[in-house]
Amino acid sequence: MAVVLDILKNDPRPPRHPEKAHRPDQQVALKKPDWIRVKAPGSKAWGETRAIVREHGLVTVCEEAGCPNIGECWEKRHATFMIMGDTCTRACAFCNVRTGLPEGLDVAEPEKIGDSVAKLGLHHVVITSVDRDDLKDGGAEHFARTIAAIRRASPGTTVEILTPDFLRKDGALETVVAARPDVFNHNLETVPAKYLTVRPGARYFHSVRLLQRVKELDPAIFTKSGIMVGLGEERNEVLQLMDDLRSADVDFLTIGQYLQPSKKHHAVMRFVPPDEFKGYETTAYAKGFLLVSATPLTRSSHHAGEDFAKLQAARLAKLSPALSA
Repeated sequence: MAVVLDILKNDPRPPRHPEKAHRPDQQVALKKPDWIRVKAPGSKAWGETRAIVREHGLVTVCEEAGCPNIGECWEKRHATFMIMGDTCTRACAFCNVRTGLPEGLDVAEPEKIGDSVAKLGLHHVVITSVDRDDLKDGGAEHFARTIAAIRRASPGTTVEILTPDFLRKDGALETVVAARPDVFNHNLETVPAKYLTVRPGARYFHSVRLLQRVKELDPAIFTKSGIMVGLGEERNEVLQLMDDLRSADVDFLTIGQYLQPSKKHHAVMRFVPPDEFKGYETTAYAKGFLLVSATPLTRSSHHAGEDFAKLQAARLAKLSPALSA
């Protein structure tokens, strides 16, 4: 059974999800299956990582989204930093990140992130953010400044970003791509038929086009996207989503089990067994993805450093026959 340390209890800030307060409670599965098991946080290394995050006043998606892998990742000094505050302008039905009107940007944040990356000695770092629909560029320049700060503070660190969709933010994507992250990740989250109930503020084909545009702007950047299963999707819908991502030349696909944060969030419709995840993995590789991670506990940033090395190796292996021809 998944064990997640609730480090946000007794939070003095306003309610995390005011927009969900009047929603009817959703059914919560009382018993998780045996294949969903994680290590509870609390080791010495976990505490040291937490101390560095606190010292610099940083926000991590590991905490804010209640990720079940936080114990494992923080013990390895891996953390996914969430920039531009802890408050999102959207209210997706699956997400545990706080929603509301965000505060202004912390102009010193990019340097704080760079300093933390250097202190943690990270070989690979993942930077994500809340949606900032209130900003003219959606936070694109802040992403670019953060990438640059990491490169200054820790030149040997590879940088992966997990971005919002920059919907109706002309020029935003170009600004981020110009900063040349090593991996550009943008999650579709679910199949298009579920967008109105699961991800109502987003547009499925805009997100697919965003990923395609990254490759058009800079083919050297690895592209990545992820979805959750267990939200009521059908297998054929997942397979069509794979085709849509391959049409956009996406390199890496992640698939994980949706876990319901609270009674006010979208219900878990089904716990997908490991053999079905394996089936998705096999099919995705057959469709041409360079890398696939499909397990119940797969999350976008889980094992990101190891996966980046696998991506590099897979691209090289794909290019080798062409180079020798």
